[in-house]
Amino acid sequence: MRPARALIDLDALRHNYLLARERHGGRALAVVKANAYGHGAVRCALELADVADGYAVACLEEALELRAAGIRLPILLLEGVFEAAELADVERENLWMVVHHAEQARMIEQASPARPYTVWLKVNSGMNRAGFRPEEVVAAWNRLQGTGKVGEIALMTHFARADEPDVPGTAEQIATFDMATATLPGPRSVANSAGVLHWRAARRDWARPGILLYGADPLPGEPGGLRPVMTLESRIMAVREIAPGAPLGYGARFQAERPTRVGLVAMGYADGYPRTAPDGTPVSVDGRPTRLIGRVSMDMLTVDLTDLPAAGIGSRVELWGREVGINRVAASAGTISYELLCNVKRVRLEYLGGR
Repeated sequence: MRPARALIDLDALRHNYLLARERHGGRALAVVKANAYGHGAVRCALELADVADGYAVACLEEALELRAAGIRLPILLLEGVFEAAELADVERENLWMVVHHAEQARMIEQASPARPYTVWLKVNSGMNRAGFRPEEVVAAWNRLQGTGKVGEIALMTHFARADEPDVPGTAEQIATFDMATATLPGPRSVANSAGVLHWRAARRDWARPGILLYGADPLPGEPGGLRPVMTLESRIMAVREIAPGAPLGYGARFQAERPTRVGLVAMGYADGYPRTAPDGTPVSVDGRPTRLIGRVSMDMLTVDLTDLPAAGIGSRVELWGREVGINRVAASAGTISYELLCNVKRVRLEYLGGR
């Protein structure tokens, strides 16, 4: 069997959720959209079912997958509904939904639910991606309330730059949200992962931790108290030595400067490892640090074993996890941990710990 796999530490997932809720206070929706950022939405949601206050997903399809697995806790649709026909599923499965534009409000007006919908009204506080402008919020709230078809209306916004603590934009967004919603009742939700960890002013009734659940702090540096959930690993499948000046891999990007011992690893960009990773990207072999050399190909990559004489065929290679922080790999590859995790595919997921 091909040795590429992603080990998912369910105890770490639980630890991170509880840490997020403790830091924030109040309640927390565990964000398990995009297959729980590549970790397996159903298995992760089931692991948290006895401690979570609810979940957040992107769309109806993701919510229905959780309901089919027997998960009965609240589930929020972060993108809301895309067409009126979805409202029947929202009602039947007792889902919560974000309303972030007027067409969604119109769908609710024209619906005939047997029981009121639970709605989260989204405020565009400055990200300018989705949500009602500050001057539209009260009218949108009144419109929804006036339908007689909604129950509680929660109020939410989303940050554009909460992972940049020295930028004033987040404080400005918080102030804008507070001003726009000052006269309205209902619970508030402001904090994403960066908000939970680094913005006390963002702590309200509900948090929405996402990337932090999986052990990656959205700010640079080492994660404060978080535990990595995914370890992406494989094994050395072949070893060769190349002479000084010899090229390695596609495009001959790497040129050996000394006699170099090369380990061939069963892992490539088809598995989710970034093709953009340059020479020198950190990896670990049998628990010892070394580096990527040569361009990542579809199914394989190569690492430097020159200073690891004991390593050979069968040696364990960690691409990210406890030994190699995922933020270090992301920085080397010019991307973010979110993308790395969400791109993991083809490798088998193996779950450790948990209930």
